[in-house]
This record gives sequence, structure tokens and C-alpha cells, in this order.
Amino acid sequence: MTTGNLAPGRPASSVGTAATSLVSSKRAWGMTGLVVFLYVVNYADKAVLGIIAQPLARELGLTSAQIGLVGSLFFLTFTIGGFLAGPMNKYLTLRWALLVLGVTWSVVMLPLVVSASLVMLIVCRMLLGLAEGPSSALMHTATYSWHAPAKRGLPGAFLVGSASVAKIALAPVLAYVTVQWGWRAAIVSLSLLGAAWVVVWLTGWSEGPFTAKAIKADAEGATAGEPATVEAEPSVPWRSIFISGTFLSCAFLVMVVYALTTVVLTWLPSYFEVGLGYSALQAGSMFALPSIVGLVLMIVSGAVTDRMIQRGAKSRVVRIIVPCVGVLICGGVLTMLPMIDAPIVAVLTLSVGYGFGAIVFPLVNAAISELCPPQQTAGTMGVFLALMAIGGLVAPYTTGIVVDNAASKADGYAMAFQSIGVLAAIAAVLVLVFANPDRDRARIRHLA
Repeated sequence: MTTGNLAPGRPASSVGTAATSLVSSKRAWGMTGLVVFLYVVNYADKAVLGIIAQPLARELGLTSAQIGLVGSLFFLTFTIGGFLAGPMNKYLTLRWALLVLGVTWSVVMLPLVVSASLVMLIVCRMLLGLAEGPSSALMHTATYSWHAPAKRGLPGAFLVGSASVAKIALAPVLAYVTVQWGWRAAIVSLSLLGAAWVVVWLTGWSEGPFTAKAIKADAEGATAGEPATVEAEPSVPWRSIFISGTFLSCAFLVMVVYALTTVVLTWLPSYFEVGLGYSALQAGSMFALPSIVGLVLMIVSGAVTDRMIQRGAKSRVVRIIVPCVGVLICGGVLTMLPMIDAPIVAVLTLSVGYGFGAIVFPLVNAAISELCPPQQTAGTMGVFLALMAIGGLVAPYTTGIVVDNAASKADGYAMAFQSIGVLAAIAAVLVLVFANPDRDRARIRHLA
């Protein structure tokens, strides 16, 4: 079995070439697995604040608003760091760029273990955010380098779904470690996991054929007298990408859904514990439930939509309408949360809403990657994901304020989730009106 075959009716420059069709599916998915491993480590570093929030708050005397502020400041530097993805991809190989970032994540929280204070917590989390900012765009670029555009929905689902794997597999472990040995042990254990990834990455990773570097090398081979397998695609004006209806409307959509993701990351265990009455260990273990729903729906939607697009379905149908329907379901479900009294029903409702919203990320990311030539993928995804992170900049702190001022903790959390649900539904409607990847790709190519 091979990957990278040409899609009917698509130019070689946009989907692949004869040379890349010889890349084995096994190798492509093996390389994807290495990036997924990195994404698991990456997301565990994000999620650990939610796991340790309550013991950390008790030790340092922090309010909900202060914990929320720490979460939002993380996404401030995360947003800034996102704009560094393009320059890093330009001056470093994907191998070394991601290695530098991975090593940084592994050590940057350790000073908090030695000297715990609110200031140190803020500094460490902000440095972590800056290092993680470029990572998502570079990990998507690394994954896409092994898969043709028509086949990026499923690998994108596995990549984004690895965030769910981190919560499913690691959150209960981190919760147990925190309960048994304290929050410091949870941070140290993540540093050791990062060190293990470094070894695997250095020994196993290489870039795939769907990159600007591969296209350039192929073109140079043609100049030397060998037949060209890749038709090099000219760069397009950055402005034409960023002002397209698809880019702008989808950026707003993922911004809102990412706000939901960051509130889940920062506050879900606290909601389960102090809002719904579960124990700390139960709350940490149940942290995985929304992610299980999200992971299943992302993989199913990624596989089905990839099959649809290879059979000739329009990108707008597959990568715009399908995720928007999911977000509309998410919004409708979350608006009901304040009306639910039974704790287990609230947990299941939130899990279903989160799961349907999560399918937006791999499908919309794949749609955005279609808008630009390969050499501009990292820069385009970097800006797109940096804009997405603005949702994380606002939502955790705002949730903390709502919880501090609500009649009860449970009411505050439910109101916060309900508000995000309403905004998500509005954003989905706007995307349905303004986004069309096929149309915008043609317009952007015309300006090259």
C-alpha cells in the first residue's frame, strides 16, 4: 500500500507526484506516529495545570481568578510564539526545530518545583507557552509532509486526537501521582517523559516528500538532467491567504472552540471536584471522558471525510460543512448545561458537547493547508493557530472570574460552558456563510 497518489482532477503541484506515490503507507504512518508521540507530550504539559490546580491553589493560597489568569497568560505567550513557526521552519529543519522545542518543554517547568510561588508559576507557564506556540504548526507541517492534501484529514485527526490520548492515558496517571506524591512529582514525571521522546525523535525522524525542501530538491534534480517529478508551485502573497473568507471565518470558529478546549484544560478537574462533588482522584480520572468522545469522533470523521474527498467530494462539504454541523451540535448541547442537576448527567452532557466540537480542528486545519503552496504551509498554519490561541488567552481567566462571582461553583462553571456554546454556534453559522476552500484556493493561486 502506498500514500501520496494523485487525486483525480488535481494538479501535481497541489497533491503530490509520481515520486511521492512510491512512499510506503507504513513509513508515512510510522513518521506520523513519532509526531503523535510528541503531541501527547506537548498536550500533557498543557494539561498538567488542570490536574494540579487545586493542590497548588491550596499550597499557595490562590483564588480561582488567579489560576485562570495563569492559564490565560500561558496562551498570551502561546499566541506570540505561534508567529515564530514560519521563521523557525525557514531557518531550521523540522527535525531540529521540534527537538529544540521539545527539550524546552521538558525543563521549563522545573524551577517551579524548586521555588514555588505565584510569580514563578506565571513565569514558568509563560515560558512554556512561548515554546509551545510554534509547535502545533510545525507538527502539522511535519505530519503533512508525509501525506498528500487529499489524505490529510485522518492523519490530522490522529495528530489533534493525541491531545485526547494525553488526557485519556496520562491524566489519570498524573492525578494518581499528584494525590500520592504531590504536584511536584507530576511535573518531574512529565520532564522524564519529554526526555524519552527526545531519544526516540533523534533516532527515528526524517522529513517526508510533501515539503518545500523536497520540491526544491526535485526541481534541482530536473535541472541536472533528471526528469522532474514535482512541478514547483510559486509562492503567493501572504495577504491573499490571510484575508480570504475561508481563513478569516475559520480562524474565528477555531478561536471559539479552542476557548472551550482551554477551559476544559484549565478548569475541568476543578469543575468535577469542587463543582460536582467528585474526589480529586475521580476528577482527574474523569478528565479523560470528554477526550474519549472527541477522539472517537475525530478519527471517524477524519477517515470518512478523507474517503469522501478522494471520491470527488468538494472540500467545502467535507472540511467546512461537516465540522460546522458538529460545532452546532456542540453549541446546542452546552447551552443546556446550567439546567442539569445530576452530576453524572452534567459530565456526560459536557463530554458529548466537547466531542462534537473537537472534530473542527483536524478538518479545518486540513482546509487551511489547502489554501497555500507547500513552502508556505508552516507560516500559514503558524498564523492560523496563533489566532486560534486567542480563545485561550481570554477564556480561562474569564471563567475564573465567573466562578468567583457565581452563586455557586457549579453554577459558575456551567454558565461559562453555556456562553462558549452560544458563541460556537454563531461562529459555525458565519463559517457556513463565508468559507469555501476550493473557491479561495483558486483566487489565491490566480494572484501568484
